[in-house]
Amino acid sequence: MYLKQLTLRQFRNYKKIELSFHKQVNVFLGENAQGKTNILESIFVLALAKSHRTSKDKELIGWGEEFARIQGEIAKKSSSLDIELILSIKGKKGKINGLEQKKLSEYVGAANVVMFAPEDLNLVKGSPQVRRRFLDMELGQISRVYLHHLGMYQKVLKQRNHLLKTLQFGKGSKEMLDILTDQMVVLAAEVTIRRYGFIKRLQTWAEQIHHDVSRGKEKLEIRYVSSADVSEDRNLSKIKEGYYQTYKELREREIQRGITLFGPHRDDLAFSINERDVQTYGSQGQQRTTALALKLAEIELIYSEIGEYPILLLDDVLSELDDYRQSHLLKTIQGRVQTFVTTTNVSGIDEQTLNQAAIFHVSEGTITT
Repeated sequence: MYLKQLTLRQFRNYKKIELSFHKQVNVFLGENAQGKTNILESIFVLALAKSHRTSKDKELIGWGEEFARIQGEIAKKSSSLDIELILSIKGKKGKINGLEQKKLSEYVGAANVVMFAPEDLNLVKGSPQVRRRFLDMELGQISRVYLHHLGMYQKVLKQRNHLLKTLQFGKGSKEMLDILTDQMVVLAAEVTIRRYGFIKRLQTWAEQIHHDVSRGKEKLEIRYVSSADVSEDRNLSKIKEGYYQTYKELREREIQRGITLFGPHRDDLAFSINERDVQTYGSQGQQRTTALALKLAEIELIYSEIGEYPILLLDDVLSELDDYRQSHLLKTIQGRVQTFVTTTNVSGIDEQTLNQAAIFHVSEGTITT
């Protein structure tokens, strides 16, 4: 798939702009703080209905404006889609071919993107929250069922935490706690088993990619660190049983603490190279290679799931990678994946890629070709 055309209205520092793109490589060239990243962010938001930079949608709306609109024409193998996202202080609306989708979970997935930005190098050494967000964003793109279960889980978790806080002060209903716990167990098991399966599939590609980038010297392993006992021989009902038992054991402690102590919202990913923990013992180079392998593996996984390569967004990341990792990245995607690159100079991009690219010059929110 590729993005043919993008229209922005009142998004960040862009009042009104319409752009048409090359189906292979598009380079946004300019100094820092000119609006390059805002273009890539708009494509990301158009696909996933949320930003990779902020959780506050109002920050995406131009200063003093009441709404922002992002519209894109997506070309796929057998069809074209017109997708549109409108953000306002009242919420978000997603449209596909002019038809408003009742739920955003039905909108997400119409276009698929993979973003690789400097902050993604924190996937390995950052907090568990960063890795859970990575999981949820990427898995949500290819599974609307997962997105639905995750949304329901987060809603029940919020209600349960509120009730636990009330019970902590001797108020509220323990019977209601049991009802919410029952609901949470079902949803937690669904989220857990889908995350586990996703990581097992991601491992297949990431291991080979990392092997290639490390010139055959290293073996990468990705492991889903779950609060539940989850493995290949444990089905959904067994995971539910485990959750029931644990919540039963933790019931009084959770009431004392006023918070849910167990569940997918506390899970994590672990990375090891040659059986050594990358987060603790890995060099900066190994951590960056792991992050790169993850992102390239995402591309292959999405292709295996939907039969189309996603759109790749490289936000000022080439300058963060050494020459060998840069060349491996560009060689891997060349001719297969529509790629958007932001950079302050083109010295980090090989001549062959540049010759096939559309160059956009960005200065103070103005874009020229």
